[in-house]
Amino acid sequence: MAEVIIVHSKNDATKLAANIFVDVVRQKPNAVWGLATGSTPVMMYKHIANIVANDKIDISQVQGFALDEYVGLPKGHPESYTNFISKNVIKQIGLNPRKVHLPSGDMKYLATSGDDYEVKIKAAGGVDVQILGVGTDGHIGFNEPGSSLASRTRIKTLTEQTREDNSRFFNSIDEVPIHCITQGIGTIMDARHIVLLAFGENKSDAIVKAVEGSVTAASPASAIQLHPHVTIIVDDAAASKLRYRSYYKWAYLNKPKWQGI
Repeated sequence: MAEVIIVHSKNDATKLAANIFVDVVRQKPNAVWGLATGSTPVMMYKHIANIVANDKIDISQVQGFALDEYVGLPKGHPESYTNFISKNVIKQIGLNPRKVHLPSGDMKYLATSGDDYEVKIKAAGGVDVQILGVGTDGHIGFNEPGSSLASRTRIKTLTEQTREDNSRFFNSIDEVPIHCITQGIGTIMDARHIVLLAFGENKSDAIVKAVEGSVTAASPASAIQLHPHVTIIVDDAAASKLRYRSYYKWAYLNKPKWQGI
């Protein structure tokens, strides 16, 4: 069973997640971070930046691999994930831009960009800790419902629900790309530690299916049940439909300190 940590606020959740990421670097200076985009991890990246600055953590050797990128958006587009990572990770936290990687959404390289990205992740030694959000339909990365649980980095067609959810970042849904390139579920599951964040009642259905439902391609996030080291950090609203939420709170309250997170 994945470890479920229920906290009162998004700030508490993202601060806890930030400490997990920084602790990995304290133990392994050349750690490899798996980087999510979207609104969920933004506050976590701010907390990481504060900890790194205040504690004078050397992050010069840290590598980062983003989960996904839209297909067809120019790198300079304000809603490209290249721009997101540049703003929230490279500039804010201070990671070396040469050590931060994204899958290419350039139309010229789509035939090989997925395989090329897999090679880069393997060459880096694999991801030590991966941050994830979860979509209202249960997607992780851009692995929409129906995605193979063994999938690798590849091109995917976004659902209308995902495009609608992401349209708040664009002027209209018509501007949201239809295709993306994303790490596959199998790729994500190769990370040594997965940290999944979710906030708000609108994520409660996705969370209960991911944590307590059947493991199925219909709910891509449910694949995390098969991972040996998963930490799910949610607020009370996102946890509201969990059948065993009282136990999760009890278990975390009484967790031996030597176990860590």
